[in-house]
Amino acid sequence: MEKLRLGVNIDHVATVRNARGTAWPDPVRAAKLAEQAGADGITAHLREDRRHISDADIEALATGLTVPLNFEMAATEEMQAIALRHKPHAVCLVPEKREERTTEGGLEVAREENRLAHFIAPLRDAGCRVSIFIAADTAQIEAAHRIGAAVVELHTGAYCDHHAEGDMAARDAELARLTEMATFAHSLGLEVHAGHGLTYDTVGPIAALPEIRELNIGHFLIGEAIFRGLEGSIAEMRRAMDEART
Repeated sequence: MEKLRLGVNIDHVATVRNARGTAWPDPVRAAKLAEQAGADGITAHLREDRRHISDADIEALATGLTVPLNFEMAATEEMQAIALRHKPHAVCLVPEKREERTTEGGLEVAREENRLAHFIAPLRDAGCRVSIFIAADTAQIEAAHRIGAAVVELHTGAYCDHHAEGDMAARDAELARLTEMATFAHSLGLEVHAGHGLTYDTVGPIAALPEIRELNIGHFLIGEAIFRGLEGSIAEMRRAMDEART
């Protein structure tokens, strides 16, 4: 089975930095440590309110990494202009609300199909791999395929939440849905990624799905780095993914 890629989201290194309004800890330094620890790519979400990652961070990441940058963003004109200026390897469109603590659910593609098709066209033309962060839902996958996205990233948050709450029946039902939709998306020719809320305890069944090519994991790894160090937390996730894959 093909090796599963790990994208490390370094947003919450910036969250800690911004809590004190200083230059430390530096998310770019964290990204370079993640590279050394085995990350296959770096993910960073530039939010409209700049609550964690800043424009300067994106500038530094775009020029300083040797692994691909996955630029998460809302589908706004401001973010499109920033992406077209930097031309990252990948652009992942995500839903965004100012009042949310973290990304809630997937992007609504089916109801905004025409707008999103026109929105991603210049990104594709600029050479960016366009990914859409969506719920594991047939209508959303079909819409993402129709608008010309290269990748869908399936939202694993509900699966992880059910596991944390001890509701194993609901967890297993959500896993079955993710499994079915990963197969369906792959059948349409889409590259399939997954992420949100994954931990050492939940990553195995997702990593084992043969259609999934990449996992994007952030908050848990940054939190676990308090105890293991960033390289240690990533190395353990890499080990768990590889074990599940084989």
